[in-house]
Amino acid sequence: MLNTAHALITRMGHKLGLTDTELKQLLNANAEHHFEIKLGDGQTYPAYRVQHNNRRGPYKGGIRFHPDVNLDEVRALATLMSLKTAAVGLPLGGGKGGVAVNPRSLTPQQLEELSRKYAAHLHQHIGPDQDVPAPDVGTNATVIDWMVSEYEQLTGDTTKASFTGKSLKGGGSLGRKAATGRGGVIALREYLATQGHTGQPLTVAIQGFGNVGLYFATIAAAEHPEWKLVAASDSAATLDNPTDLDANTLAAHKQSGGSFKDFEAPNFTTSGPEAIITTDADVLVLAALGDTVTEANMRTVKAQYVVELANGPVSDTAAEFLTSRGVTILPDVVANAGGVIVSYLEWKQNKTGEHWPESQINRELEAYMVPAVKAMSDTAQAEHLPLKDAAFMVALKRLTSK
Repeated sequence: MLNTAHALITRMGHKLGLTDTELKQLLNANAEHHFEIKLGDGQTYPAYRVQHNNRRGPYKGGIRFHPDVNLDEVRALATLMSLKTAAVGLPLGGGKGGVAVNPRSLTPQQLEELSRKYAAHLHQHIGPDQDVPAPDVGTNATVIDWMVSEYEQLTGDTTKASFTGKSLKGGGSLGRKAATGRGGVIALREYLATQGHTGQPLTVAIQGFGNVGLYFATIAAAEHPEWKLVAASDSAATLDNPTDLDANTLAAHKQSGGSFKDFEAPNFTTSGPEAIITTDADVLVLAALGDTVTEANMRTVKAQYVVELANGPVSDTAAEFLTSRGVTILPDVVANAGGVIVSYLEWKQNKTGEHWPESQINRELEAYMVPAVKAMSDTAQAEHLPLKDAAFMVALKRLTSK
């Protein structure tokens, strides 16, 4: 992931005529924090926070608790966050953090201890105007609330603007849960508009019906009746029905704790979760994990449009192959930016002591997503580039503008 990001930055940087000094500043992080957290039971866990670039504003990026967290992964994700915030025009930089731990192996008390010790170690390096972390894989609003509490005790700051992704009672924002899925709907709608395809009937398949895919599906159903959901998958199964796949019914089933393997309804076909990639649909929404479409299965993709709502779901080899076949890939750096946009809006509310209605959050989200998609599309057309390259070019221009 890190090598891929660096290669694309270097390629687009050379195309823009950046100097070696400018490229070096973009490739290297401003600061890296690598430490160990020791819990009361004696167990120790490697922990990281990489602060990549703050030229446009405070560092911004999630904290993940996962056994596979390592320094190179955190470096890559911090770098990509700098590009994402720049690509969508946010006055923020890029950072990322994590702890190499399986949070499910910890008791609630151990998880709180880990969370508080992570915040305590970094409290002098983070804060509302310096670095504003958020939840990521393996973390949630409860973890962030603990970190905010620890930060407040150590610094006296009571704005709640030190972290985003908090619970609503802890200073979080309305609209955050749906933000990434809603942003994906906006990204697809706006890209279709740039191609003169507004209102065009489309069939849609969604891989991953967790938080992101679920909200993409239900928001699309409400706002775009011309888009027909024909297939959806979770980690257990793929459901396929070209005439009657109701997003709200599927959402209710998932939210009640069910899986697609135990979903029962007439006229449905159930197959393995990997079958979603081969669905004969106009749009394939990838809202599960990274490296989902690779050299092993790229030839089975039938969609005309691929929307990256997960981080890095299409490998470089697969992206090159699909692009050569005329498939349009809406890249994660813009398509899934709804989450960080609403995180920014949460930070703004905390800074001013306000709490906005969800309708205002959604309007603000639109105000960032719409021009971001247009800038990416216009650059792709002008420079004859794939959308991901174009998004990187837009971001690099903003990160290096005088």
